[in-house]
Amino acid sequence: MGLIVQKFGGTSVGDVTKIKHVATRVIEEAEKGNDVVVVVSAMGKTTDKLVGMANEITASPSKREMDMLLTTGEQVTISLLTLALIEEGHQAVSYTGWQAGMQTESVHGNARILHIETEKIEQRLQEGKIVVVAGFQGMDEAGEITTLGRGGSDTTAVALAAALKADRCDIYTDVTGVFTTDPRYIKEARKLLSVSYDEMLELANLGAGVLHPRAVEFAKNYHIPLVVRSSMERESGTIIEEEATMEENLIVRGIAFEDRITRVTLHGISRSLGILSTIFTTLAKNHINVDIIIQSMTAEQTTNLSFSIKSDDVEETIQVLEKNRAELEFERIETEEGLAKVSIVGSGMVSNPGVAAEMFEVMANTGIQVRMVSTSEIKVSTVINEKEMVKAVEALHTAFRLGNPAEARV
Repeated sequence: MGLIVQKFGGTSVGDVTKIKHVATRVIEEAEKGNDVVVVVSAMGKTTDKLVGMANEITASPSKREMDMLLTTGEQVTISLLTLALIEEGHQAVSYTGWQAGMQTESVHGNARILHIETEKIEQRLQEGKIVVVAGFQGMDEAGEITTLGRGGSDTTAVALAAALKADRCDIYTDVTGVFTTDPRYIKEARKLLSVSYDEMLELANLGAGVLHPRAVEFAKNYHIPLVVRSSMERESGTIIEEEATMEENLIVRGIAFEDRITRVTLHGISRSLGILSTIFTTLAKNHINVDIIIQSMTAEQTTNLSFSIKSDDVEETIQVLEKNRAELEFERIETEEGLAKVSIVGSGMVSNPGVAAEMFEVMANTGIQVRMVSTSEIKVSTVINEKEMVKAVEALHTAFRLGNPAEARV
């Protein structure tokens, strides 16, 4: 007997029929003798519909009021799922994020979980009840409702698993596991049996949408075994653990990609020692995530600074930079949109030199120009033209022979 946290995404609870199906999966786990905590997202396209209604009213909605609006989606799901569990003869209770003790920082739209008061959930589990918790939401110190940003329900589930010292956290989704790349774009993509925390964290940060990076961080920091599996199909999923024991020695384990990337260049910045710190501290204070960074000297002995951001953040980034122009000491801003990021990830890259060179050779042979590059011990990321994104992924997936485990580079 153990404690299992299950998470079901929006597609898994898209209508009442699917919610009833989810209830059967929850009951199966409970009838094995396990205590079960279930985290759910809003039904299907509910969040998109709510955002659409808000945009019909205003082009610049208040972030606080958007949190008030969007958290209603999960509240519908937790109530319906709990009713389905009760109807099947099981004791169950639902809680919103704040009722479940989810305490967050005071950032509307993208808050981080600071602490979870687990007493209420633990008490209900001791009473033999299944506890259903709304993902994606919490409450700050002032009692304001907050949301956790994209993939927030994953984060809720893993954070609860850590706080409750769960034996396992199962992430149920519309795919059967973690693939070598997105199978919606690359038909040769195959499911991986296991992935290490570090590899999954890189893949998630680099655009793989199957798990949110914060969720992987929680799992790694608290050693929570994660299983990504299908909510509809009865097959084994992908285990995310400290070391990927089931597929050892693969040099490249996966390819992540992300469109809607913009390159921002600050021309003529000051050459003072502290200017880089000032620029990126200013952006960080405004919750703007910067990715790949390149600094270059020009023939005129001035310095240019380029960095990549998500295209959705362009307008806010420019506003922040212009507002602080005097302090940041730059001459002008230039942006280049229509870009994408393509990355290869694999723990085997640590002990195998030449992988980056092979990646660049594949890009060159495919006629793709690389605009920016970033590396770590287990990944190489490139920024390229968005129109060439899928072509690049296909070429790399083939070059590293990821479609067939018997042929993959080891």
